[in-house]
Amino acid sequence: MLRLTPQNHNRIGRTPIYEATYGGAESNVACSLAQLGAQAEFVTKLPENAVADGAIATLKSFGVNTDHIARGGNRMGVYYLERGSSVRASKVVYDRADSAMALAQAADFNWDEIFRGAAWFHFTGITAGISKNALELCKIAVKKAKEKGLTVSFDPNYRAKLWTKEEAREAMKELTPYADVLISNAPQTLDVYELDCGSEEKTMRALAEKFDLQSVVFTDRISRSADDNGYFASSLAGGKNGKYYVSKRYELHPIVDRVGGGDAFAAGDIFSANKYENEQQRLDFAVAAAAFKHTIDGDINVACEAEIAALAEGDGSGRVQR
Repeated sequence: MLRLTPQNHNRIGRTPIYEATYGGAESNVACSLAQLGAQAEFVTKLPENAVADGAIATLKSFGVNTDHIARGGNRMGVYYLERGSSVRASKVVYDRADSAMALAQAADFNWDEIFRGAAWFHFTGITAGISKNALELCKIAVKKAKEKGLTVSFDPNYRAKLWTKEEAREAMKELTPYADVLISNAPQTLDVYELDCGSEEKTMRALAEKFDLQSVVFTDRISRSADDNGYFASSLAGGKNGKYYVSKRYELHPIVDRVGGGDAFAAGDIFSANKYENEQQRLDFAVAAAAFKHTIDGDINVACEAEIAALAEGDGSGRVQR
């Protein structure tokens, strides 16, 4: 998507200048993974125009493969981000109706070719919530990914401005059974799965049992203000009877930009799952990636493995490196 942000914490509709950047859930994950040194590809549909060309150029600049991006349609999705401050919350306005991806068809994507040589597929409920067409494409893609033996990670990422809880709940019943890794949080799980077992650990075990998940991860955010958050996560590794882990907690203030924090976490989790055998290290790396993202302007976590690993190991002093 194209992201338009009023400068200097101005309000949408009252600013003379919007900063234009690119971002979006799965694309953020792909760019973060590429920054970490993984091979990553992003698949979508974009129109044949200069704005979409800029989005593709941005993806390529991060090292993301764009070979299977379909072209066509009249427009790409746009969102406006009004950054909050202190007691004023950040706000998002979506302009995604009739975008190229919202109107995309099954014939636009050859998943046998797209998944050739791939090992992992990640997608989110944001894409599923764009339109009925996009939801059907998610179903096709995730079924093909499982057929091909890929590990599938899924972030429900419920957005009330895209669809109703009832619509999301019906979609989650169809999509989640194909996931191996579920990345969520307690409030979202209550919204889209109607599940709350009294504690995060019990809820995560119930999710793992219901959907036969290998791994369940919950992120936790304590929002004291728009500029001051606490952030940590917990994970259940090894299915419903697996071991439960809790990460360290980061105090994030002031926050430069919190948008994309969950995507940075997902990228960190995917990357570390393929690097660390120790599940605590995997969780700590993912949380550190999300914490680091809060210091970066824009959707994408511009951070390398060494920086995130150092933070995960306790180097969060912020001292000048000379």
